[in-house]
Amino acid sequence: MAGERKVCVTGCNGFIGSWIVRALLEKGYIVHGTYAPGTSTDHLRSLPGADTRLVLTEADLLDANAFQAPIQGCIGVFHVASPCTLATPKDPELELIQPAVQGTMNVLQAVAASAATVRRVVITASISSLIPNPSWAARNQPVDETSWTDVEYCKAHNEWYPLSKTLAEKAAWDFAAKNGIDMVTIHPSTCIGPLLQPGLNASSAVLLNLLQDSPDTQGDHFLGCVHVRDVADAQVLAFETPNASGRYLCTNGIYQFKHFAEKVAELCPQYPVHRFSKDTQPGLVACKDAAKRLIDLGLVFRPIEEAVKDAVESFKANGLLKGQ
Repeated sequence: MAGERKVCVTGCNGFIGSWIVRALLEKGYIVHGTYAPGTSTDHLRSLPGADTRLVLTEADLLDANAFQAPIQGCIGVFHVASPCTLATPKDPELELIQPAVQGTMNVLQAVAASAATVRRVVITASISSLIPNPSWAARNQPVDETSWTDVEYCKAHNEWYPLSKTLAEKAAWDFAAKNGIDMVTIHPSTCIGPLLQPGLNASSAVLLNLLQDSPDTQGDHFLGCVHVRDVADAQVLAFETPNASGRYLCTNGIYQFKHFAEKVAELCPQYPVHRFSKDTQPGLVACKDAAKRLIDLGLVFRPIEEAVKDAVESFKANGLLKGQ
């Protein structure tokens, strides 16, 4: 009976991974979580149900055998682990591309070895495998799941993170098709909300920097925002819904970073939020229900106002932002 409810979460101690673990424990699953060597998992051990239903294992993404044991006997796999940074990598191939692509292959090869039990794989992809896509602008329509990031554009403009996510996802779909693996991908936009993990993750840093007057427009990296709990709920929903398939954009609307900044300034007038006078994502077509495929599955998105407020309170509680 217990084996029927066992799942694996890679990257279990990161921002999104931690919330997925929490959501799964709340639903009664036994969770086998893997995490990068040398990173902390202390915050996971205090989650309700963790004492009896959470097993944690170190796993290097580049270790071909690291995921065999954690995935063995599982009915579902949530692959979250992938390097993400706001800083420009010194060696993009070594720091981003290899871990993203080969790590995904290592996880899926472990899934193939446990094909008798694994019903579905849910991969945390990103809007970064949807955009940047310069050719989409000519369509004059909101970005949707049929858009793919332009690999050559990324190479020409040193957009290494989108390149890593795109190459990893393409490799995953190819492997899944050849090996008969039931797989879906979730594509979060800029993900914010309460921090469960001790450190600051890249997407949360976007909001924190904005609150501190950063003029960064986010350029090709912004499509909208989403509450981290919605991202976790979307993953579980996609796993548990039999007819779920393909790619799912996970964002509470599409809009420019300029408009997000205006909303943050309205909600947080005590902070020096940067205000943009020009479009930050020229040509981006706004859309309220951009995540229609997830909405049709039954996901109800939390208001962006809630995501911002939850994130700000968490920043203050973690000493990342002065209370004002």
